[in-house]
Amino acid sequence: MNTPSGVLVVGAGAAGLAVVETLRRKGYRERITLLGEETGAPYDRPPLSKQVLAGAWEAERTHLRTRDVLDSLDAEFVLGERASALDAATRTVRTASGAELGAEAVVLATGLRARRLPGLSGAAGVHVLRTLDDAAGLRRELLEAQRVVVVGDGVLGSEIAATARLMGTDVTLAGPQAAPMQAQLGPAAAELLAALHTGHGVRLRTHAPVDGLATAGGRVTGVRLAGGDTIPADLVVSAVGSTPATDWLAGSGLVLDDGVVCDSRCRAADGVYAAGDVARFHHEALGRSLRLENRTNATEHAMSVAANILGEDRPYSPVPYFWTDQLGVKIQVYGLPTQAATVQIVEGGTEQGRFVALHLDDDGSPVAVLGWNMPKQARLHRRLLLDRYAPAARPESAAVPR
Repeated sequence: MNTPSGVLVVGAGAAGLAVVETLRRKGYRERITLLGEETGAPYDRPPLSKQVLAGAWEAERTHLRTRDVLDSLDAEFVLGERASALDAATRTVRTASGAELGAEAVVLATGLRARRLPGLSGAAGVHVLRTLDDAAGLRRELLEAQRVVVVGDGVLGSEIAATARLMGTDVTLAGPQAAPMQAQLGPAAAELLAALHTGHGVRLRTHAPVDGLATAGGRVTGVRLAGGDTIPADLVVSAVGSTPATDWLAGSGLVLDDGVVCDSRCRAADGVYAAGDVARFHHEALGRSLRLENRTNATEHAMSVAANILGEDRPYSPVPYFWTDQLGVKIQVYGLPTQAATVQIVEGGTEQGRFVALHLDDDGSPVAVLGWNMPKQARLHRRLLLDRYAPAARPESAAVPR
């Protein structure tokens, strides 16, 4: 495989920047262009629902790199330009302003867009949280709000509810699950998370699909549930998930199915790769496709993309991983918990407020490791998952950040 004479990365978030950095670190000295929709420097998204929303961090602290470090990459940053179309055959990207950018290798790292439920927009006081601007606008209103309803009981909704409650606001978290984050944690840990939230004064409305908004004078006054109840609110946050930002790829010639479909080498087409939240890749060890929405995957996936651009022929077979910090508790999950898994606590205990739990499938083999305020111990138990998710991985290289 010949090294491409130029690389165009579409998406200036964590994954896109990591592609650029990895290429340079591996000695690639050809032209690199990074195209991003937002105008500011690349920044980290996990702090938006926690430190930024709470006011503990200024926006600048979320920046992934200083200006000097970005300059040292010797890459062309084209920011404030939205990609509007891709011709995969010629590897040419057209932007909303009409510009055309091309390269021998194109990397798609456009991430996600916040999903909006019908009936949860169009009124003042209704927010989503995806960007720095979203976080700033939501924080301004949270400081004045009396009653907040967070719609959506996944990771983002639970984090927003936790942060808003610590800010002293009356908070209700409404969602369709039996407990917050049950899909990500499994029933047992989700029940503990529910108790954590209610213990801090968050009101939970479980098994509660949302039907729409109540408004008066153009401003939200409550959230209507499908069962007929209305939860009063002067601020509503819609956190009902995200969708891969692939609308601009219609007609590109790529296969799109809840993300950009790639092979195990992160290739979507000849010379076209995808990385991070937007990519659905074939996981060789599991024998199926996955799309992972988490910060660690953004970096690890980008590193694999860069390696494959340079001809290393490296399959991407990660142990899935995410973390969340809520109400003084750090939760880490390695692998893919299932709702039917048997849960076995192997260190600590729930009564101690810190433990490591294994999720076991029917034959007793581990499918996931969950740490509750035991980050180091959970990371050590991650090695038990390597045979399932990453059989070629060496134990000494298994550690991940945080």
